[in-house]
Amino acid sequence: MSSFAKGAFLLALAAFFGECLEFFLNMILAKELGEHGMGMYMQMLPIIFFVVVISSLELPISISKFVAEQKKEYHYSMLRHALRFVYKLTGMILIIVLVVLPFLPIFSEYHPLVRYMMFLLVPIVSFSSIARGYFMGVQQMDKIAISNFLRKAVQLLALYFLFHGMQFSESTALFTALAVLIGSEAVVFFYLFTQYLIQYRMMKHGRYHEMNEKEVRKSLMAVSVPTTALRIFNAITNAIQPFLIKGALVISGIGSVMATEQYGLLAGVAMSIGFFPAFLSHSLMVALLPNVSEAYAKQDGERLRTLLQQSMWITCIYGIPAVYLMYWFAEPLTHLFFKSPDASLYLQLLWPYFLFHFFIHPLQAYLIGLGLVKDAFYHSVWSHVVSFLMMYVLGSMGEFQMTGIILGMNMGIILLFLLHYVTICRKIGLSMSLISSNRFT
Repeated sequence: MSSFAKGAFLLALAAFFGECLEFFLNMILAKELGEHGMGMYMQMLPIIFFVVVISSLELPISISKFVAEQKKEYHYSMLRHALRFVYKLTGMILIIVLVVLPFLPIFSEYHPLVRYMMFLLVPIVSFSSIARGYFMGVQQMDKIAISNFLRKAVQLLALYFLFHGMQFSESTALFTALAVLIGSEAVVFFYLFTQYLIQYRMMKHGRYHEMNEKEVRKSLMAVSVPTTALRIFNAITNAIQPFLIKGALVISGIGSVMATEQYGLLAGVAMSIGFFPAFLSHSLMVALLPNVSEAYAKQDGERLRTLLQQSMWITCIYGIPAVYLMYWFAEPLTHLFFKSPDASLYLQLLWPYFLFHFFIHPLQAYLIGLGLVKDAFYHSVWSHVVSFLMMYVLGSMGEFQMTGIILGMNMGIILLFLLHYVTICRKIGLSMSLISSNRFT
């Protein structure tokens, strides 16, 4: 079995069980928080993800790419320089977070301690990024798989025992759910960094070649900066999206509380179900990145074409049946959360969004591995401009409302897929039908 297939299988297997836990986790949250509390929980997640992106500076991606392209003798020196870089980075981010967070108005709706949990999240994410990137680069996907499963398992068990052992008000229950989410990240950090230190010490006592710190930092930043810009842009748009949706719905004639509840059904129910198979696309992304980077560094065009063909066919094999089942079994699936006809309708209307989203992760891995991060960023900007414009225009119309919001989301994801796909095919010399046409550039 190839390293790509083995890594993808391990990640997919762990992610499947993790997504099963996530399904039960969202059921617990829906029951304990209610529709309004679930909406507020989903409203806070983009802010948390934004802090994660800033704290990691996409070092897992850049370190993974660097490690995959270099010989083992250079790994220790690179990681040592990367660790020094993270020390400085973490200090700078902590200062920024400490200054900015207290003044963000969104935190006024939540428990006062929520904003300080963001402060604790910064070092946890920053240092675990080094370990995650290294294990991805050397294709030790078993450790990545265990860490991904561990996060969900800890979160589910903690929430189950807390909510079944004590009674909370809505505000305290919401704070508890967010605190457990941060706590699960701390557990993952402890596991990954412990495993990383064991191998780091082994490399220290082995044979290695010294690298220039400035060159290492330059190489990492060449990937981290544009990739972080892409992630920041996506995080900002994800943070804006709930307010855009609610604002458009209010303009269409829906009350503010009802708009929050409808967004909770969309994000907390329909999208939780629809994104269930996305663990496979994310597994493909993590497994593809070091393989594509290595193949491109060796100018192995045939390997690049084979990897793209395999990843596209795998996505079709699981993606098409998945959206088919979600469409026809939308009502019983959504009733596991809330008995709301709106949630099942949202799930059915979102089938193009979910299907094309499954393709996006492996395609992004390709763009990064081929050094086309800027292209990925421009694609994301254009697709979000189109999506947000259509969401606002159609969603604010009384005859469309949430249906218009979903139509705008579908338009944006299809455009993003086409931009990614055409760019990659041109780069590696494939036609749109995945048939070799010329040598890659």
